[in-house]
Amino acid sequence: MTLSDVRRVAGRIRWYVRELTGESAYGRYAEHTRSCDPQAPVMSRREFEHSRTDAREADPREGFRCC
Repeated sequence: MTLSDVRRVAGRIRWYVRELTGESAYGRYAEHTRSCDPQAPVMSRREFEHSRTDAREADPREGFRCC
């Protein structure tokens, strides 16, 4: 296995883990907001995570979470 093969596999594993954990959601949000309206304010990472958590907990399909 060459170095480029290792890098390619590592990149795919990194992408998969970021998608699985939701780590890439903020990047997609920021990119979408900037592409739709470059003048629109983009929430900070912290604000985005709070908003996302609040929306998830308010959705009855997600079920009740105690913590």
